[in-house]
Amino acid sequence: MSLREVAQRVLDHPGFAPELLALAAVQAIGPRARDWAQRLRDAYPDAGADGLARLATRRFVRQAGAGGATAALAGLFAPLAELAAVLWTQASLVLHLAAAYGRDPLHPDRAVELLVLTRVHPDAESARAALAAARAADGPGEAPWPRAAEAAWRLAAPLAAQAGGWLALRAASRLLPGAAALAAAAGNAAAAERLAARAISAYRRPTLGRTKHPG
Repeated sequence: MSLREVAQRVLDHPGFAPELLALAAVQAIGPRARDWAQRLRDAYPDAGADGLARLATRRFVRQAGAGGATAALAGLFAPLAELAAVLWTQASLVLHLAAAYGRDPLHPDRAVELLVLTRVHPDAESARAALAAARAADGPGEAPWPRAAEAAWRLAAPLAAQAGGWLALRAASRLLPGAAALAAAAGNAAAAERLAARAISAYRRPTLGRTKHPG
Protein backbone atom coordinates (compact mmCIF):
# COMPACT_ATOMS: atom_id res chain seq x y z
CA MET A 1 0.00 0.00 0.00
CA SER A 2 1.41 3.39 -1.04
CA LEU A 3 1.15 6.64 0.91
CA ARG A 4 -1.13 7.93 -1.85
CA GLU A 5 -3.53 5.02 -1.28
CA VAL A 6 -3.40 5.58 2.46
CA ALA A 7 -4.21 9.28 1.99
CA GLN A 8 -7.30 8.38 -0.07
CA ARG A 9 -8.53 6.01 2.62
CA VAL A 10 -7.91 8.70 5.22
CA LEU A 11 -10.09 11.07 3.19
CA ASP A 12 -12.83 8.42 3.12
CA HIS A 13 -12.62 7.91 6.88
CA PRO A 14 -11.20 11.08 8.44
CA GLY A 15 -12.32 10.17 11.93
CA PHE A 16 -9.74 7.37 11.88
CA ALA A 17 -6.91 9.21 10.13
CA PRO A 18 -4.08 8.38 12.60
CA GLU A 19 -5.33 4.82 13.10
CA LEU A 20 -5.45 4.13 9.36
CA LEU A 21 -1.93 5.50 8.96
CA ALA A 22 -0.68 3.31 11.81
CA LEU A 23 -2.24 0.16 10.31
CA ALA A 24 -0.89 0.93 6.85
CA ALA A 25 2.57 1.73 8.20
CA VAL A 26 2.91 -1.64 9.91
CA GLN A 27 1.86 -3.36 6.69
CA ALA A 28 4.04 -1.31 4.34
CA ILE A 29 7.05 -0.31 6.47
CA GLY A 30 7.21 -3.31 8.78
CA PRO A 31 8.88 -5.67 6.28
CA ARG A 32 11.52 -3.06 5.40
CA ALA A 33 12.28 -2.39 9.07
CA ARG A 34 12.61 -6.12 9.78
CA ASP A 35 14.93 -6.66 6.81
CA TRP A 36 17.01 -3.59 7.73
CA ALA A 37 17.65 -4.85 11.25
CA GLN A 38 18.46 -8.36 10.03
CA ARG A 39 20.94 -7.09 7.42
CA LEU A 40 22.78 -5.03 10.01
CA ARG A 41 22.90 -7.90 12.52
CA ASP A 42 24.24 -10.22 9.82
CA ALA A 43 26.87 -7.69 8.74
CA TYR A 44 27.81 -6.61 12.28
CA PRO A 45 27.09 -9.50 14.66
CA ASP A 46 28.57 -7.58 17.61
CA ALA A 47 26.31 -4.57 17.10
CA GLY A 48 23.93 -4.05 20.01
CA ALA A 49 20.35 -2.83 19.99
CA ASP A 50 21.38 0.65 21.12
CA GLY A 51 23.79 0.95 18.20
CA LEU A 52 21.09 0.00 15.70
CA ALA A 53 18.72 2.44 17.40
CA ARG A 54 21.21 5.27 16.98
CA LEU A 55 21.52 4.52 13.26
CA ALA A 56 17.74 4.50 12.84
CA THR A 57 17.35 7.71 14.81
CA ARG A 58 19.95 9.58 12.76
CA ARG A 59 18.41 8.36 9.51
CA PHE A 60 14.82 9.31 10.24
CA VAL A 61 15.53 12.54 12.11
CA ARG A 62 17.43 13.63 9.01
CA GLN A 63 14.53 12.49 6.81
CA ALA A 64 12.02 14.32 9.00
CA GLY A 65 14.05 17.51 8.74
CA ALA A 66 14.03 17.28 4.96
CA GLY A 67 10.39 16.21 4.92
CA GLY A 68 7.19 17.63 3.51
CA ALA A 69 4.50 16.14 1.37
CA THR A 70 5.42 14.18 -1.73
CA ALA A 71 4.62 15.71 -5.08
CA ALA A 72 2.10 12.97 -5.84
CA LEU A 73 -0.01 14.07 -2.87
CA ALA A 74 0.12 17.84 -3.43
CA GLY A 75 -2.69 20.05 -4.62
CA LEU A 76 -6.04 20.66 -2.97
CA PHE A 77 -5.27 18.35 -0.03
CA ALA A 78 -1.67 19.53 0.49
CA PRO A 79 -2.05 20.35 4.23
CA LEU A 80 -3.46 16.88 4.90
CA ALA A 81 -0.79 15.29 2.70
CA GLU A 82 1.95 17.16 4.54
CA LEU A 83 0.69 16.01 7.93
CA ALA A 84 0.30 12.44 6.68
CA ALA A 85 3.86 12.48 5.32
CA VAL A 86 5.23 13.69 8.67
CA LEU A 87 3.42 10.93 10.55
CA TRP A 88 4.56 8.38 7.95
CA THR A 89 8.18 9.33 8.63
CA GLN A 90 7.54 9.08 12.37
CA ALA A 91 6.02 5.63 11.88
CA SER A 92 9.14 4.58 9.96
CA LEU A 93 11.28 5.74 12.87
CA VAL A 94 9.26 3.85 15.49
CA LEU A 95 9.09 0.62 13.49
CA HIS A 96 12.84 0.62 12.81
CA LEU A 97 13.49 1.23 16.51
CA ALA A 98 11.16 -1.64 17.38
CA ALA A 99 13.14 -3.90 15.02
CA ALA A 100 16.41 -2.68 16.56
CA TYR A 101 15.23 -3.88 19.97
CA GLY A 102 14.03 -7.26 18.73
CA ARG A 103 10.32 -6.49 18.35
CA ASP A 104 8.57 -7.82 15.24
CA PRO A 105 7.72 -4.66 13.23
CA LEU A 106 4.92 -6.56 11.48
CA HIS A 107 3.10 -7.52 14.69
CA PRO A 108 -0.32 -5.84 15.18
CA ASP A 109 0.88 -4.51 18.54
CA ARG A 110 3.18 -2.13 16.66
CA ALA A 111 0.16 -0.16 15.41
CA VAL A 112 -1.03 0.16 19.00
CA GLU A 113 2.40 1.35 20.09
CA LEU A 114 2.60 3.87 17.26
CA LEU A 115 -0.61 5.50 18.46
CA VAL A 116 0.60 5.58 22.07
CA LEU A 117 4.11 6.83 21.30
CA THR A 118 2.86 9.57 18.98
CA ARG A 119 0.34 10.54 21.68
CA VAL A 120 -2.74 10.04 19.57
CA HIS A 121 -4.05 7.84 22.42
CA PRO A 122 -3.06 7.90 26.10
CA ASP A 123 -2.87 4.12 26.52
CA ALA A 124 -2.94 0.80 24.68
CA GLU A 125 -6.56 0.01 25.54
CA SER A 126 -7.96 3.12 23.86
CA ALA A 127 -5.61 2.64 20.89
CA ARG A 128 -6.78 -0.94 20.38
CA ALA A 129 -10.43 0.11 20.50
CA ALA A 130 -9.84 2.85 17.92
CA LEU A 131 -7.91 0.48 15.65
CA ALA A 132 -10.73 -2.05 15.79
CA ALA A 133 -13.20 0.66 14.79
CA ALA A 134 -10.93 1.83 11.97
CA ARG A 135 -10.65 -1.73 10.61
CA ALA A 136 -14.45 -2.00 10.62
CA ALA A 137 -14.98 1.35 8.85
CA ASP A 138 -16.37 1.03 5.35
CA GLY A 139 -17.77 3.40 2.75
CA PRO A 140 -17.08 7.08 1.98
CA GLY A 141 -17.92 9.93 4.28
CA GLU A 142 -19.06 13.47 3.55
CA ALA A 143 -17.99 15.84 0.78
CA PRO A 144 -14.21 15.93 0.03
CA TRP A 145 -13.29 19.31 1.52
CA PRO A 146 -14.98 18.84 4.95
CA ARG A 147 -13.46 15.35 5.07
CA ALA A 148 -9.99 16.73 4.36
CA ALA A 149 -10.36 19.41 7.03
CA GLU A 150 -11.47 16.88 9.64
CA ALA A 151 -8.65 14.50 8.78
CA ALA A 152 -6.08 17.30 8.93
CA TRP A 153 -7.36 18.31 12.37
CA ARG A 154 -7.04 14.78 13.73
CA LEU A 155 -3.55 14.42 12.30
CA ALA A 156 -2.41 17.82 13.51
CA ALA A 157 -3.61 17.45 17.11
CA PRO A 158 -1.04 14.84 18.24
CA LEU A 159 1.73 16.54 16.28
CA ALA A 160 1.05 19.86 17.98
CA ALA A 161 1.05 18.16 21.39
CA GLN A 162 4.30 16.27 20.85
CA ALA A 163 6.20 19.03 19.08
CA GLY A 164 5.47 21.92 21.40
CA GLY A 165 3.41 23.92 18.92
CA TRP A 166 5.72 23.79 15.89
CA LEU A 167 2.72 23.75 13.57
CA ALA A 168 1.78 27.23 14.78
CA LEU A 169 5.35 28.34 14.12
CA ARG A 170 5.15 27.00 10.60
CA ALA A 171 1.86 28.76 9.93
CA ALA A 172 3.30 32.08 11.10
CA SER A 173 6.53 31.57 9.18
CA ARG A 174 4.66 31.44 5.87
CA LEU A 175 4.39 35.21 6.09
CA LEU A 176 8.16 35.48 5.56
CA PRO A 177 9.75 34.31 2.28
CA GLY A 178 11.96 31.28 2.84
CA ALA A 179 11.20 30.98 6.55
CA ALA A 180 8.63 28.21 6.19
CA ALA A 181 11.19 25.67 4.99
CA LEU A 182 13.51 26.44 7.91
CA ALA A 183 10.69 26.18 10.43
CA ALA A 184 9.54 22.92 8.88
CA ALA A 185 13.00 21.36 9.04
CA ALA A 186 13.61 22.41 12.63
CA GLY A 187 10.17 21.42 13.86
CA ASN A 188 10.00 18.06 12.14
CA ALA A 189 13.50 17.05 13.22
CA ALA A 190 12.93 18.11 16.83
CA ALA A 191 9.65 16.20 16.98
CA ALA A 192 11.36 13.11 15.56
CA GLU A 193 14.15 13.30 18.14
CA ARG A 194 11.64 13.47 20.99
CA LEU A 195 9.68 10.58 19.53
CA ALA A 196 12.87 8.52 19.21
CA ALA A 197 13.69 9.11 22.87
CA ARG A 198 10.23 7.93 23.94
CA ALA A 199 10.36 4.87 21.68
CA ILE A 200 13.84 3.83 22.81
CA SER A 201 12.82 4.16 26.44
CA ALA A 202 9.71 2.07 25.79
CA TYR A 203 11.39 -0.66 23.74
CA ARG A 204 14.15 -1.14 26.28
CA ARG A 205 11.43 -2.26 28.71
CA PRO A 206 9.83 -5.73 28.54
CA THR A 207 6.44 -4.41 27.36
CA LEU A 208 4.83 -1.20 26.22
CA GLY A 209 1.24 -2.36 26.15
CA ARG A 210 -0.18 -1.44 29.55
CA THR A 211 1.62 1.85 30.07
CA LYS A 212 0.43 5.38 29.56
CA HIS A 213 2.25 7.25 26.81
CA PRO A 214 5.93 7.76 27.73
CA GLY A 215 7.56 11.07 28.45
